[in-house]
Parts: sequence; structure tokens; C-alpha cells
Amino acid sequence: MTTTGVLLVVAVAFAFLDWVAVIIGSRPMEYVFKPATMIPLIIAAATLDSPSPTMAAWFTAALVLSLVGDVFLMLPEADRWFVPGLGSFLLGHAAYVVGLIVGGVTGIGLVIGVLAVVVLIALVAPRIIAGASAKDRRLGLPVLAYMLMISTMVACAIGSGVAAAIAGALFFYASDATIGWSRFVKPFRSSELLIITTYHSAQMLLVVSLLVAR
Repeated sequence: MTTTGVLLVVAVAFAFLDWVAVIIGSRPMEYVFKPATMIPLIIAAATLDSPSPTMAAWFTAALVLSLVGDVFLMLPEADRWFVPGLGSFLLGHAAYVVGLIVGGVTGIGLVIGVLAVVVLIALVAPRIIAGASAKDRRLGLPVLAYMLMISTMVACAIGSGVAAAIAGALFFYASDATIGWSRFVKPFRSSELLIITTYHSAQMLLVVSLLVAR
């Protein structure tokens, strides 16, 4: 097995332990295994033999920023650290966007991606933004900016035509939409497990997409 393969297996193992932590409600386990999952993914992206080294560098930056966001959102007094965490992930998505563009997107693919995210935004954005503003009027603009950035990332992933990138971006969107819905619209059972499983799947698939980048 290659070094990249070993790192991905380690990431999967850590992710599984984090999912178990969410299921059993063990915060100490989550504090260990949520950030631990990102470390082998960061190393994999930074060291793999990608067809596009520049794309890999931007993806590595995105993963590091995601790790920073994870840490912010895990800290006590979660509401206090929500905006810094949101900002870290927004910058992470911006890095993914640059990486995807460097890797190559097609015009027709990008048009399809934009149409897809317009539908997604129409379905979930109004209620999440309204709910965020109702909770704290200062949250409306940051949440809107974040949703536009992750939507741009999804559109670029679709534009790349790489299946792993498309799936990863859509999983990321599902994870963040679940966060927004459960936090600002209506909490629902098993939302935390859905958030973390889709999030880890997204990051892993985006790393895998580097192996087949044009």
C-alpha cells in the first residue's frame, strides 16, 4: 500500500472513532479524534504525487483551515467561537475554489454547477439565514457570505468533472446545511452524526480527487 493509502486508512480509522464518540456522547473522544482525522489528510494532500502539485498545495491549505475551524467550533462557549470557526471554513472553501480552478474546470461543467447551486441555495438558504438573523442579527451577513462561498466551491467542483471532487463538495454542502438547519431552524435527532459523517466523507473525497486531477 502506498503512503497516501496508509494515511487515508488512518484518517478513516480516526473518523470512525469520532463517529462512535458522537453516538455515545463522549466529548473527550471527540476532542481527540475530530482534529486527529484531519492530520493524516493534511499530510496526504501535502505529500502525494498529484498530477497538479499547485492544486494539491491549495487543497492542503484548505484542509489546514478546516482543522482550525474544527478547533474553534469544539471550544467551550460554542456561540462565542462560531464566527471565527465560520471564517476559517470560509477561507478553506476559498482555497478549495482556487485549487479546483487550478486543476481545471470546463465552461459547460461550471454552468451546470452554478445552476445546481442556485437550486440548493433556493431550497435551504432563506430559512437558515432568517433563523441566524433571528438568533443574532449580526450572524445574518456572515452566514450569507459563507453559504455563497461554499456554493461557489460546489459549482467549481461540478465544473471540474471529477467524480470524487463533486461527491466531496456535495457532502460538504450537506454537512453544512445540516449544521445551519439544526442550529438556526429546527434541531433534529441524529443531526450531529449526519454532520460529522458527511463532513469527514467530504474531506476524504476531496483529497482522493487530487489523485485524478487533470
